Amino acid sequence: MWSFIGILLFSIVVTVAFSELLIPRLKRFGITGKDVNKEGRPEVAEMGGLAIVAGFTAGVLLAIMLNTFNGLEFNITYVLAALVTIHAMGFIGVVDDLLDIPQAVKAFLPLAAAVPLVAVSAAGSTAMTIPFVGSVDLGIFYIILLIPIGVAVSSNLTNMLAGFNGMEAGMGGVMMLVMALLAYLNGSNEMLVLFLPMVGALVGFLKNNWYPAKVFPGDVGNLTIGAVLASGVIIGNMESAGALIMILYVVDFFIKAYNKFPSSKWWGELKNGKLRPVEGKVRGFAQLVMKMSGGISERNLTLVFIGMQIIVGLVVFLLYAKL
Repeated sequence: MWSFIGILLFSIVVTVAFSELLIPRLKRFGITGKDVNKEGRPEVAEMGGLAIVAGFTAGVLLAIMLNTFNGLEFNITYVLAALVTIHAMGFIGVVDDLLDIPQAVKAFLPLAAAVPLVAVSAAGSTAMTIPFVGSVDLGIFYIILLIPIGVAVSSNLTNMLAGFNGMEAGMGGVMMLVMALLAYLNGSNEMLVLFLPMVGALVGFLKNNWYPAKVFPGDVGNLTIGAVLASGVIIGNMESAGALIMILYVVDFFIKAYNKFPSSKWWGELKNGKLRPVEGKVRGFAQLVMKMSGGISERNLTLVFIGMQIIVGLVVFLLYAKL
C-alpha cells in the first residue's frame, strides 16, 4: 500500500514541478494557443501535456524500481510494452501540436503505436470479460484488430472531447482513479502501476490547467490520456470496462460525426460571463450542455462533465469491482 501511495505522490510532485518549469519556456518559444472561451482570447501555453507525460513516466519508473528492489510484483514486460505504446502516442501528439497532422492521418497513426501491445498480448489471453455475459474469446481477432483499434479509438476520443479549462485532466483523472481502484480490488498490479501514476500526473496538472488555465494539455496530453486508458485495460483484461467508462466521449463523437467533425466553432460564445453555442448550433456534447442550461460558465461546464464522469465511473465500478 505504501508503495502505491509513494508512486501517486511522486507523480503529482514531478508533474507540478515540470509544469512550473515548462510554462514560461513554452511562452518564450511561442508555443501557445488562444483560449477561445475567454474575453479577448488570451494566449495560453500549449503542449503542457509534456508535464503529464513526465509525471506519469516518473511514477511508472518508480514502480519499476520498486519491482526490482522492493518486491512490488507485476509483469514488467507488459508494463514496458504499454510504456512504449504510450510514449509513441505522446510523440504523435508532440508532432501534431507542432506541425498539425491531418486528421485522417492522425486517426490511423495509433495503429502503429499499438504494435508493442500486440506483441506481448499474442502470448496472453485473447478473451474479454463482459458483465452479465461472461468471458468471450475473440482469438486472433483480439490481437490483430481489437488491440490496435482500441488504442486508436481511445486516443482519438480523448482528443475530441476537449478544449475547456480543466476538462481533459478532470475527466481523465476520474477515469484513471476508477480504473486504479478496480485494478487494486482485482489484484492487477500491471494496471495499477499505469493508472495510479496517471492519476497523480493529472491531479498535478490541474494546478495550472484549472480555470483560468495557465497551460493547455495539447494533443500530446490528450492522446496520452487515451493511450494510458487503452493500454491499462488491455494488459489488465478489462477492455469492456474501458469502453464503458468512455461513454461520454462516445456521445460527443456521434454528435460531432453528425456535424461532419467541425474544426471550428465547437467552442462557446461568451456572453455576460456564460458560454452558449456559437450561432446557436450544437456541434458537440459541450455545446449541447450549453444549450440545455441556457448558458453556463466555463468553470461550471467543466464541473458538469466531471460530475457526469463520476456517475459513469461509479456505474463501471459497481459492475466490475470484486468486493
